[in-house]
Amino acid sequence: MQEGFEMTAKNKSRFLENWKASFPEKFTDETEIFSHIRRGDRIFVSSGCGEPQHLVNSLVKYVESNPKAFFDTEIIHIYSFGISPYTDPKFKENFRHNSFFIGDNTRASVNEGYSDYTPISMSSVPALLHSGFVKIDVALIQTSPPDAHGCLSLGVSIDMVKAATENASLIIAQVNSNMPRTHGDGFIHIKDVNYIIPHDEPLLEIQGTLSSETARRIGQYVSRLVQDGDTIQVGFGILPNETMTHLSNKKHLGVHTELLSDGLINLMKIGVIDNSRKKLNRGKTIASFCMGKKEAYKYIHDNPFITFRTIDYTNDPLVIAQEDNMVAINSALEIDLTGQATSESIGGTFYSGIGGHQDFMRGAVMARNGRSILTLQSTARGGEVSRIVPSLSESAGVTLNRSDVRYVVTEYGIAYLHGKTIRERAMELISIAHPKFRPWLLEEAKKRGLIYRDQAYIHGEKGEYPEHLEAHRTTKTGLHVFLRPIKITDEPLYKDFIHALSDTSLYRRFFSRRFDMPHERIQDVVVIDYTKQMAICAIVPLGNKEMIVGVARYHIDVNSHWADIAFAVRDSHQRQGIGSELLSYMTYLAKRQGLLGFTAAVLMENEPMLNTFAKGGFDITGKLKAGFYDLKLAFRK
Repeated sequence: MQEGFEMTAKNKSRFLENWKASFPEKFTDETEIFSHIRRGDRIFVSSGCGEPQHLVNSLVKYVESNPKAFFDTEIIHIYSFGISPYTDPKFKENFRHNSFFIGDNTRASVNEGYSDYTPISMSSVPALLHSGFVKIDVALIQTSPPDAHGCLSLGVSIDMVKAATENASLIIAQVNSNMPRTHGDGFIHIKDVNYIIPHDEPLLEIQGTLSSETARRIGQYVSRLVQDGDTIQVGFGILPNETMTHLSNKKHLGVHTELLSDGLINLMKIGVIDNSRKKLNRGKTIASFCMGKKEAYKYIHDNPFITFRTIDYTNDPLVIAQEDNMVAINSALEIDLTGQATSESIGGTFYSGIGGHQDFMRGAVMARNGRSILTLQSTARGGEVSRIVPSLSESAGVTLNRSDVRYVVTEYGIAYLHGKTIRERAMELISIAHPKFRPWLLEEAKKRGLIYRDQAYIHGEKGEYPEHLEAHRTTKTGLHVFLRPIKITDEPLYKDFIHALSDTSLYRRFFSRRFDMPHERIQDVVVIDYTKQMAICAIVPLGNKEMIVGVARYHIDVNSHWADIAFAVRDSHQRQGIGSELLSYMTYLAKRQGLLGFTAAVLMENEPMLNTFAKGGFDITGKLKAGFYDLKLAFRK
């Protein structure tokens, strides 16, 4: 027997004849096969792109021809993206659909009350089946042809299908030579299958793309959070899949996921994913099901570097947590300003399901150096509504609670919520919302008491964070610093910075003995019009947080076209070249704006500042009066 992906018709015919000779009782008429289904049976249908479409159609045609053959059966079908004729109201006496994850073709039926939805994390489904809490009487599955040992492969859908086959009294398999043979848990021996219906048809494929600009920007932000050697999981949806194209510059990524998508397979093909740094299953991509295009199914066929495991293993948070540097990347439909997110419903409309969302987002943050990333487009319905909202829509299901969410990414930036107050969370999320919805979100947050009621905000282009001015620098002492404009969400970081300065440093910077820094003063510093002034922070990492170690600021005098400059460096980081780097970068930015130079007031005793200016490459003039120098620092051409 010759076997392989996409057998020729001649080889397949010869192959099946051999198996029919060995197990003739398994190859019988479809009418005879379906006659073994009894009233009240629970019928499991293979999930996702492994759906046996021919079996489902044949079953429904059988019922149409024999309307009294059986009644009150329950169809359990997860990830239904193909056909679902059993949800037609005309079959309501024969079938009742129950889904653990809602697909496109069953969504209307569920929300109209003709079908059921069982909300549950996917990792828990096999236990329901094994325990008998959800009894499976019949399993309709789709497999590859048997190999030389008589083993059929469940191919693209192992997930909870394996558990269904282990508990069903009657197993009916559609053998499809288009189904890839995959390694791992997904084998079932032909002797354990009751009936076989040979039928070739194309496997279901997942199509769809996002606008390139939205995907590009979100993908670039995600790529900042994924480091070389990380192990990643990518959830269901066009957006997480599209972001994978922006990881092509990474090295030695690993995969431990439920869904193996086109995006992940493309990274495997170009060598970005090699699984060489994984703690568990080193050298292997671990997945539970595959949904993609035909090319993906060809790639996974008999591929020894890909292992498919049951979903109670792949999605077990305790297994996920054992993988160092685990990064879970998923998407949401909506998130509110406190950090509650839903991926399963739009208000009271059931849209998809919990899936593996909770499993991976919680498992990843329990892992050593683990991270969870929630991606979403800032708007929906063609830009008519914001996905970041004051509160979740009425009756929406909370898939991730406030303590679950870490990183949130839209096309407008990254918000980090863990360990932050409601006020800080609200400001972080407003800052990455679509600009046209930020004024509304700000006012709603004030009304609800989520943020300061006097919170300042500069709307429009003047207050838009200039991300293109972010830069990385290494000081003369070898310290790596991240230079970026100050932003509205920096209020707590700036407050920490100010209180870390010594009394001497504060006096040299502000010429004042007043050392308190209430909200009213800080927001004047962090809420700025970037067209009239500039403030650059020098940042170093502090665990998962940022720490401001220096701040430089200039205010433009529009009449003279000069700018007044001042800066300060945290005492613990002085004499490391931070001031020089800040001055150099501020000079670069000022020259780009066509300014002529800086003015500065410097206390006579502030020798470090005077020395920094002296080495800055300016033509310096100035006067000493009342204990400080009034300097003019002209740019050289």
